[in-house]
Parts: sequence; C-alpha cells; structure tokens
Amino acid sequence: MTASLPDRLAARTLELVDIPSQSGDEAAIGSHVLSLLQDAGAQVRDAGDTCILAGTTTRGDRPLILLAGHLDTVPAQSNIPGRIDADAVHGLGAADMLGSLAVMLELALGDRSGDAIDCGFVFFGREELGQADSALTPLLEREPGLLGADLVVMMEPTANDLHLGCLGNINATWTFRGRSGHSARPWLADNAIHRAAAGICELAAHPAVAHEFAGLTFTEVMSVTTISGGMAANVIPDTVTAHVNHRYAPGTSAAAAAAHLHGICDMHGELLITSNAPSGPVPKDNPLVAELARAAGAATQPKQAWTPVAEFAFVGLDAVNFGPGDPAHAHTRDEHVSIAALVHAHDALATLLATGAG
Repeated sequence: MTASLPDRLAARTLELVDIPSQSGDEAAIGSHVLSLLQDAGAQVRDAGDTCILAGTTTRGDRPLILLAGHLDTVPAQSNIPGRIDADAVHGLGAADMLGSLAVMLELALGDRSGDAIDCGFVFFGREELGQADSALTPLLEREPGLLGADLVVMMEPTANDLHLGCLGNINATWTFRGRSGHSARPWLADNAIHRAAAGICELAAHPAVAHEFAGLTFTEVMSVTTISGGMAANVIPDTVTAHVNHRYAPGTSAAAAAAHLHGICDMHGELLITSNAPSGPVPKDNPLVAELARAAGAATQPKQAWTPVAEFAFVGLDAVNFGPGDPAHAHTRDEHVSIAALVHAHDALATLLATGAG
C-alpha cells in the first residue's frame, strides 16, 4: 500500500534529520540525496563541492523555475535523532531546512510530464556559514545554464508565506585600545573596557530604522554580539574586541552600509569589516511571483534576514523565499516543522508548476 503524501513527507524529513549534516560535513546527506534520485531514475548529477542538480536546469522553450535548498544545518543541540508526533517532525534542521528538502525530493521524484513549467532542483552546502563560505556562489559561476531561470524559489523557512528581498549582512570586529596598568592606580593606565563601554553605548543608542523598499518595510539594525578582553583581576586591560553585526535594507549598497557603520564606530576604535553580504532586491514585477503567492494563499512580507536570494540576484536571477519551516522554530533546541505545512508547500509548488503564470 502506497503511503499518503503527509506520511511520505514526514518520513522523508525524519530520514534527513537523522543524517548529521552540520555545515562543512554535508558529504553523507549529499550522497543520500544523490542516491535517492539516481535509484528512482530521476535526471540528476553530482555538480561537485557538495552540490547536486536535478530535473531541468537549463532553460528551453518553456519557463524554468529552480527550487533551491541547502543541505547543511547548524550544530546539534541534543536534537538528533529526530522524532515524529501526530502533527510535526522534530529534530535538528527540521524547519531550516530539511523539511524543505523533503518537499523538493517529493516533487523531483514525481511525474512532472504534465507541468506547464520546467523545474530544476538545486541542492548545495555550507549555507549556514554565510556567503563567503557557501557552495552556492561558486556553483553559479561554473553552471551558466542555471542563469537562464525565470525564477528561483529559495526554500528558506517562511511558514509558507512569501518573503521578498533580504537584508544585507555586515560582520565586523571592533577593537578598542588603551594602556595597561595596575588596577590600584588606574589613572596611570587607559582602560580599554571603559573605552569599549562608551563606544558600545553610543552604537546601542542608534534606534532600529524602518526602511521602505518596493512597498515593503525592512528594519535596519546594528548589534554587538560578542565581546572579549581583560587579562587579570588586578590589571587594567589595554585591548578589548567586540563583534558587530549590521543588517541593512535593500536599496542600500554594500559600500554605503559599510561607510555608515564606519561613521559610527571609527571614533571609538578600529573597525575591521570581515564580511559584507549585499542585500537582495524585491522581484515585484515577475508574474511567477504573483502566481506563487496565489497558489500558496501566501501573505507577502519583507525578509528580515540575509538569505541566498542575494546570491541569485547578484547573477541576475529573480529569487524569493518560500518554505514550510517556521522561522520561529529554526535553530532552536526543539526545532520542528508541521506536517500540514510540508503538505501545503508541496501542493502550492505543484500547482505553480502545473499551471504556470496563466
């Protein structure tokens, strides 16, 4: 007896959860995905560097949609192996984004001969490490056929809403320097922790800024996320280092965002930008985006995060975020994805592929 769609999607998600796939260690899950598709006779190939391509990946006479998903997860939090209950699949990566991979595999293994739109499937690694380490950008450089797609659906967790665009993402180290000395005579020293406190307080005083772009409101924020310094209980420290994260909205260039952050930080310490992933634009005029929203019954929201839609946009591809995982459950100890959400995402994408843009 053939299992029902909900049962198949839940079982596939659990199967993927139970294969450790922390960023940089995607070989096992990549081999598993490749074997599943090969054994079923699907059109698939190993594209190298933890990347797998399946389905139609070069545009022909019909429109082409690419469904994209990353194979990796964040580190485990005692949430492997996973489990299934009546309503959800629980375990590492269930929401971000192994449930999405289960949906992709179900679609790739199905009969797509009656569809109005061609579909390709892009699986890649190291996304959780950020753009500088992701396997996606090099894949796009060596696979020019992918660049003819009419739309990319990046299956990030969106709770089956449609998240358009994405924030740019700057990471930087902020170093405060003083002069060491004995804590009994602090006037003879220059306390780097006190310098850091003044600078961090000024940065913290900058409010979040709402920024409208293409009819959507993104929120630009700056945060200090780590800080380290000091050497002993009776020594005034001469160096403190903080990590700064700045998220900036579409419409702001990477250079302008970097200059803005330097303008706030440089008077207090040495700011070194270690990565600057540009924001992703909003493909508001693409008819396939409107059709996906209709098929999913999806609300349209700004993506208040950085995602690989920016990497696709950099090479000229329209890309949106849409997936069954709930962002609120991603990266949590009790990470899980609703089985109903898996079915809904599958059915929405199947409808889009079957009907096209009218």
